[in-house]
Amino acid sequence: MALALVLGCTKKEDVCAYVDALVGTADNGHTFPGACVPFGLVQPGPDSGNDEWKYCSGFNIADDSLIGFSQNHLNGTGCQDLGDILLLPFSGEPGSFRAPYDKASQEVFPGYYAVKLLGGVQARMTATERVAQYQFQYDDASSRRLLVNFQNGIVFTPENLLKHVLKADIRYEDCSTISGSLKVKNWVTRDVFFVLKFSEPYLIKDNLPLSPEEKGDKVILSFGAKNVPLGVKVALSSVSVEGAKASIEAEIPGWDFEKTRQAAHDKWHALLSKVSMEGSTDEKKNVYTSLYHLYIQPNIISDTDGKYRGIDGNVHDGPGGEFYSTFSLWDTYRAAHPFYTILNPDKVGPFVSSLIEQCSVQGFLPIWPLWGQETYAMIGNHAVPVLVEACLKGVEGVDKEAAYAAVKQSLTSSHRKSDWEIYDKYGYYPFDLVEVESVSRTMESCYDDYCASLLAGALGKQEDSVFFARRSKNWLNLFDPSSSLVRGKDSKGQWRTPFDKFRLSHAATAGGDYTEGNAWQYTWHVQQAPEKLIELMCGDASFETKLDSLFFLDVVSDANSGFVDDVTGLIGQYAHGNEPSHHVVYLYEYANRPWKTEALVREVFDRFYRPLPDGLCGNDDCGQMSAWYLFSAMGFYPVDPVSCAYVIGAPQIPSMTLSLPGGRSFTSRALNLSPSNKYVKKVSLNGVPLKGFTISHADIVSGGELVFEMTDDPGQRQY
Repeated sequence: MALALVLGCTKKEDVCAYVDALVGTADNGHTFPGACVPFGLVQPGPDSGNDEWKYCSGFNIADDSLIGFSQNHLNGTGCQDLGDILLLPFSGEPGSFRAPYDKASQEVFPGYYAVKLLGGVQARMTATERVAQYQFQYDDASSRRLLVNFQNGIVFTPENLLKHVLKADIRYEDCSTISGSLKVKNWVTRDVFFVLKFSEPYLIKDNLPLSPEEKGDKVILSFGAKNVPLGVKVALSSVSVEGAKASIEAEIPGWDFEKTRQAAHDKWHALLSKVSMEGSTDEKKNVYTSLYHLYIQPNIISDTDGKYRGIDGNVHDGPGGEFYSTFSLWDTYRAAHPFYTILNPDKVGPFVSSLIEQCSVQGFLPIWPLWGQETYAMIGNHAVPVLVEACLKGVEGVDKEAAYAAVKQSLTSSHRKSDWEIYDKYGYYPFDLVEVESVSRTMESCYDDYCASLLAGALGKQEDSVFFARRSKNWLNLFDPSSSLVRGKDSKGQWRTPFDKFRLSHAATAGGDYTEGNAWQYTWHVQQAPEKLIELMCGDASFETKLDSLFFLDVVSDANSGFVDDVTGLIGQYAHGNEPSHHVVYLYEYANRPWKTEALVREVFDRFYRPLPDGLCGNDDCGQMSAWYLFSAMGFYPVDPVSCAYVIGAPQIPSMTLSLPGGRSFTSRALNLSPSNKYVKKVSLNGVPLKGFTISHADIVSGGELVFEMTDDPGQRQY
């Protein structure tokens, strides 16, 4: 790894050196180690596979060979797509088109990736927002060949590889330029426009045979015998070939690879150095790698002129000249977006405007948008809390009235994932009418309604506020007093019987009433009303006992079947590898048992966040796993993101300072922190003892210092 590379940074420590993009590339972390700039569209990187779930990002470190380098990737998701236009440099005669590679040779650095292919090619790559740039150095200067595979994609099954390209228009403009478009279908249906430029003309073009189903060319290009690197530039656009060409002219008009690499590094350094910290090398790796994963997405899909192709297939002007997609909202509303709101409010306005813009075209706020299209993945309308949080926290550039109009429309007009007529008639989703995820969909919708109620109230829309506040309590209709768990109920008001509390559900394969979880995990999904849950469980002591059971019950249901690989990182029934659990360790605070939160945060850190390829316990999910780490490392977490409050936990590093807009800074400091001193004795904010167990958003963004005094004696913190 190029950890010693400073690239001109003389005044500040090069924090990019602590990023390890190989973290999460094993098991089901599903991260990718390629080159990109923050929030960029194009992300060139290595692919070791592309046709099953373990290749959601296209790469798994367990493999010993690569199929090539594609131009765009998903980071830490639980579903597959992208992987457009695969390049594989090689010498000699074509083989299986799998290239063994030297794992130890990998250089993985923000904005840069390099690897030695054992067939005799050194591959290097970097990127701008819309253009990938490569250098291929061949050991055998007399045989410089390049496979360009337009049929490639990161797809669900091997069969999809043959038919996911619906249409291809590929133009070989001259021996240095290939351009065209692809219509591809996998998770979403997308139009991909592209331009490839070569630093020298190819001499021979050989077309490989295609099956009757394949539409995308596979060509082998042969270049002249020269002992110089072959340069390749690949630009992508959702709009047109002309847009892709304009991106090349604007972003990489020449062939200076090091200049592009330097610019990518500088963008990463500027962003990552907004956080400074004290801690061990491993702790720094965890912090800066988490920040890196957080900023890979959302992705800009508008061209340099601000135009993008929308969900209606038409070309639109992005609001403010930008349009972003790749929002894993079911995951990221919980902590990733709250982190952007603190440290990167300049990006939150464009993110929110993009979500509102897509709502204006498709009729409801995006659920899980990719490439400007709708995947319909997951449940709820969790763009709602993202918009409401931005409004209530006063982010500049957010049109509150437009945001509320989008929120109200999304929560009252039925669409594929939200049947409000059924919901309003019964006060929940009955499992005989909504056959899968009925309980989880009810629980998640209640949080969105709560968010809508707050924004309506803030804007003086009292009738709407009362309506959404009442509807936000629908989860109470599914709380079963006999088990103190949320439970499926049919349209006649009858509980689901038999009731398997431990059965894991998954809509795609296993069915059931829950989303990637079970009754034990979803009962706590009341971010808006933990106090009410405590009341239903008859007070602090019984609530504590019930919550203890979540972490102690190591039970696996005999009925578990199908795809439940997302339910990982288990402590009893608690699943840190899946996002609905992320706020749960903080619920002990509401019952005046802070030491239990403090101990569990330490356990999660020690077990589930390690600076290794297998160091993540689940999909990073577009930065949400990473955002949980960053907040918890500082000692607080947004249990209810729109409340403008953060619940105190226990810091895990000696200090972290956030450089905020306006020249302000906020520091979290842990005094006497050690492996044994994992409990909090007392907390002060700007020298004043903290009252209660929360700090406000205003406390943070105003700047100041939050100081924790740590101890090995649990139960000392009082509030």
